[in-house]
Amino acid sequence: MIKLKITSIGNSKGILLPKEALNKMNVGKGDTLYLVENAEGYSLTPYQQDFAQQVEAAEKIMNQYKNTLHELSK
Repeated sequence: MIKLKITSIGNSKGILLPKEALNKMNVGKGDTLYLVENAEGYSLTPYQQDFAQQVEAAEKIMNQYKNTLHELSK
């Protein structure tokens, strides 16, 4: 567990994440992080929560229209 303090950043409030945490999440300046509410409180993650569901839906559509997509790619 890493203890963070809320600080003033301009007219806003924010937290500074240590380099080790950023490296472990494989993120850097300009990347998007998601604050996800869960049973334990909140989690900070670089992954969109419903991304896996979106990929699964896209795969179903691509399989359903495989021939059409193949013809369109020509």
